Amino acid sequence: MDEIVRQAMAKWPNVPHCYGWLALDARGNWRMRDERAQNLNLPGDRIRNATLLAFINRNYLCDAQGRWYFQNGPQRVYVNLEATPFILRTDPEHGFLLHTGEPLAAVDAAWMTDAGLLVFGSGEKIAQIDDRDMAQCLAQLRFQGAPADDERLLAWLAQPSDDAGLTLEFGGRQVPVAHLAQGELATRFGFVARPQPDAGAAAAHQ
Repeated sequence: MDEIVRQAMAKWPNVPHCYGWLALDARGNWRMRDERAQNLNLPGDRIRNATLLAFINRNYLCDAQGRWYFQNGPQRVYVNLEATPFILRTDPEHGFLLHTGEPLAAVDAAWMTDAGLLVFGSGEKIAQIDDRDMAQCLAQLRFQGAPADDERLLAWLAQPSDDAGLTLEFGGRQVPVAHLAQGELATRFGFVARPQPDAGAAAAHQ
């Protein structure tokens, strides 16, 4: 967290939190959602300013309830998540990069959803792959050591079995890949996709 943010939090400790105005889409884009976007349930405008994006990424945190937020000075701006709290993209130098720009150092666990998308667990971080990068990931999938061809992978998605030996090659090791329903991501990993104010608390609208 930026030091200037810490100072603002200490100076103004009781600023109301903000809900619904910021979103992270399934391709790792931060989106600003004005009142029109919220009322019409639109994704919002993509944030493109590099300085603002870096500021959000450095101050992106999670509360005890599994609600992710951007600490904007003294105010928490809670984030609507289209997929998972982090989104992964392939990178020629690091293998995978989180949407925050941080390299993925390790994969502790892996899942494939019924939508055909990979989800990785790395420490306390849960990240879904950007769908545009799935094609590059397919070459790293194996069934009992053999490359996973499209036909067998589609058959596994239709009738998933964790005993089929599907693995992901990462960092010189084979990580088992389990099946997971796309709609169960938040429940399985304990995050809140659409944070709401606590009972009795009012959201801030700016």
